[in-house]
Amino acid sequence: MEATITYVPRLQDVEKAASLLAGVITKTPLSKNERYSKLFSSNVYFKREDLQPVRSYKIRGAYHKMVSLSASERAQGIVCASAGNHAQGVALSCKLLKINGTIYMPATTPQQKIEQVHMFGEHFVEVILEGDTFDDSNTLAMASCKEDSKVFIHPFDDEKVIEGQATIGLELLAQALEPLDYIFLPVGGGGLSAGVSSVFKQLSPSTKIIGVEPEGAPSMRISIERGENTTLTSIEKFVDGAAVQRVGDLNFSICRETLDAVISVSEGKVCQTMLDLYNKDAIIVEPAGALSIAALDLFSEEIKGKNVVCVVSGSNNDITRTAEIKERALLYAKRKHYFIVKFPQRAGALRQFVAEVLGPNDDITHFEYTKKTNRENGAAVVGLELKTPEDLKPLVVRMKAYDFYGDYLNDKPELFQFLV
Repeated sequence: MEATITYVPRLQDVEKAASLLAGVITKTPLSKNERYSKLFSSNVYFKREDLQPVRSYKIRGAYHKMVSLSASERAQGIVCASAGNHAQGVALSCKLLKINGTIYMPATTPQQKIEQVHMFGEHFVEVILEGDTFDDSNTLAMASCKEDSKVFIHPFDDEKVIEGQATIGLELLAQALEPLDYIFLPVGGGGLSAGVSSVFKQLSPSTKIIGVEPEGAPSMRISIERGENTTLTSIEKFVDGAAVQRVGDLNFSICRETLDAVISVSEGKVCQTMLDLYNKDAIIVEPAGALSIAALDLFSEEIKGKNVVCVVSGSNNDITRTAEIKERALLYAKRKHYFIVKFPQRAGALRQFVAEVLGPNDDITHFEYTKKTNRENGAAVVGLELKTPEDLKPLVVRMKAYDFYGDYLNDKPELFQFLV
C-alpha cells in the first residue's frame, strides 16, 4: 500500500482561492430539477458548472494556479497539455492575467476545440498540435517545460488546482437552504472530487460524497480497491472529460479518505442521460457532465426523501458526435441490434425479409451487402432499430424460421467495434 500523502486542502486556503476567483468565475446556480426530483421522490439539484465562461469548472483550478505564480514565473510563461476543458480554462486565464501560454493538443483534436482555445486566449496563447493522443502531447509539453524552465499547469494533480475546484464546495454550502444528504461528483483525474469532498468532510461530514466514473475508465475505483494509485493499461475514451488512465497522486490520497463510494456507469447510459437532458430539460451537457446524473438510479432507494446534488461539470459537447451519442444510447437501451443476415441470391429476397421477417415497427438503419457470384447466399451486415427490447426475441425466431439468420454482432466486440 502506498504511503498516505498528508496534504488536504485547508479551509482558509479554499476561502482565499474563492476570493482570488471573485469576478473571474460565475457563482453558478444550484437549481432544483423537478423532473428528476419527481422521478426519484427526492429533492434533486444541479450545480450548473456548465454555465461557467468556458462552459466547465476547469477555469477555477487553472486560474487559481496561475494567479498564484510569482512575477518571474509569470514572465517566463506557462505550458499545459489538454484536448478539452482544461485547455480552455488555461487559455482564458492567460488572457486575464496577461501570461503567455503554450498549449499542446493532440493533432487529432477537433477544429472546434482548437478555435475555442484561440478565442479564449487570443494572442496570449500558442497552440501546438503534436502527437496522436493526449499522452503524446503531454510528454512533449513536459519536455518543453523542462527545456524552457516554464511552469506546467497540471489539469488536476496540483494543490492550487485542487483548492480552486474546492471552491464549488463552499458555494454549495452557501447556496443550500437545507442540509445536503448526497453529492454526486464526476471523477476524471480527481481534482474536482478531491477538492469538494475535502470541504464537505470538514464542514458537513454527514453528507455522503459519491464519485462517478465512466465504466470504461474506472481508474479511481480500481486504485481505491487496490489501495494504491494504479495506471490502467487501456481505457474507453468516449467520456473524454473523465477518461484517464491514472488519477493524480494527490487526488487519490485525498479521495480514498473522503469519498463514501466510487461507482461507474456505462457509456451508453451516459448517452441516454445526455439525450434526456436535451430533449426534456433543454440542457446541453458533454459526456462527463452527464456522469453524476446518470448515477442516480443506482441509488434510487437510498436517496428517497433526501436532498441530492449532482455537479454538472461541463457542456463542451461536439455536435458532430450526436449520431454516435444516439447510437450508443439505443444500444444501451437494447433497441439497436446488428446482425449478419444470409440473403438468398434471388430476386425478391430482400422484399421477403422486409415483409415477412421484420416486425411492423422494426427499422433498418444500416445495410451493407455485395452480391457474390457462384454462391447461393450472400451475407449482409444489417442494423435494426426496434421499438422495444422485447421485439428482439421474436425477430430472431422469424429470421431463423425463414433461414435468414447468420449471426448476432452486438455481443462480439472484436467485430462490433468496426460498426460503432
